[in-house]
Amino acid sequence: MQKQATFKELIDDYDWDTLQSRIYSSTSADVEAALRKDRHTADDFMALVSPAAMPYLEQMAALSRKYTQQRFGHTVQFYIPLYLTNSCMNHCIYCGFNHNNDIRRIILTEEQIMREIAAIREIGDFRHILLVTGENPRDAGTDYIARAIQLVKPYFSSISIEVQPLTEEDYSRLTTLGLNAVYCYQETYRKDRYKTYHPKGMKSKFDWRLDAFDRMGRAGVHKTGLGILIGLEDWRTDATLMALHLRYLQKNYWKTRYSVSFPRMRPHEGKDFQPNVLMSDSELAQIIFAYRIFDHDIEITLSTRESKTFRDCMTTLGVTSLSAGSKTDPGGYAVYRNELEQWTVNDNRTAAEVLHAVKSQGYEVVWKDWDLSLQ
Repeated sequence: MQKQATFKELIDDYDWDTLQSRIYSSTSADVEAALRKDRHTADDFMALVSPAAMPYLEQMAALSRKYTQQRFGHTVQFYIPLYLTNSCMNHCIYCGFNHNNDIRRIILTEEQIMREIAAIREIGDFRHILLVTGENPRDAGTDYIARAIQLVKPYFSSISIEVQPLTEEDYSRLTTLGLNAVYCYQETYRKDRYKTYHPKGMKSKFDWRLDAFDRMGRAGVHKTGLGILIGLEDWRTDATLMALHLRYLQKNYWKTRYSVSFPRMRPHEGKDFQPNVLMSDSELAQIIFAYRIFDHDIEITLSTRESKTFRDCMTTLGVTSLSAGSKTDPGGYAVYRNELEQWTVNDNRTAAEVLHAVKSQGYEVVWKDWDLSLQ
């Protein structure tokens, strides 16, 4: 039997310039045809993220709201990130944790992690925690992450990680310890320019990172989060390649749940790099609506990178998961104070204030939608 090709092999079949040309040549008729359908192809998605779809944002918003309410009701899930370390061996030119940046490097100790957990418990009734690290496999590798999961497990029913790509065996091991979800952003799917933004470190290995999603699927990770960083390459083409990646994963690892995110670049330490591409609020709304129409069941996350005004607008229009009261620096809740941020938070409201904003729109906050006992 012929071995199933992985997406790192299939992606070479998609020429960036050809896809980009197809997207930008989409017409109003293509958009209208996509809006009439219940099931959507990659061609439909390209029409929905094309410039031709901008005049149809109101119709797209209505469909996005309808599908979201059908699948998720009038609810939004809350989660909170816990940054464990800013130590990183990568040289990503857009990131505050870049190995070359002259910042104090912190790896939280077990005692400091417990202090952070206590502080988070005071902020709100969070049951979903996202553990985040820089990529330092030597000093904060799988053993460190495993221990962190064991420490937070008694206090949170859903544990996610956003760390360096791991082996299939490591993902299996962490899943048995209580890991629920893994978020791993490819940043850009443009292979020929990927190393421009990731010149050194393990993150410079495009295929290793892209293949991580197959390793997660084979390891039985319950939920996988994909993402692109807006500001590197043409976002419409990146979004299309991520949609193709999503469809591949859903076909091959159909038991897994999936989430998508589209963070826009934010100010950070080491500010020499400026975004190559700027995305307006209307365009960010467009990509959210397009993904919801393309896949009615996908979870869509919006972090505190975005403004409170935009996040409030999106609460009822397609987003299913919001962070609240976030700190993006290790020890930011109790141990240290805003010294080591990976990126600058845009929505600085407390969790209580975000909760009030959600409820004022007739929606309920879901603090918990998973329980470790289910594993």
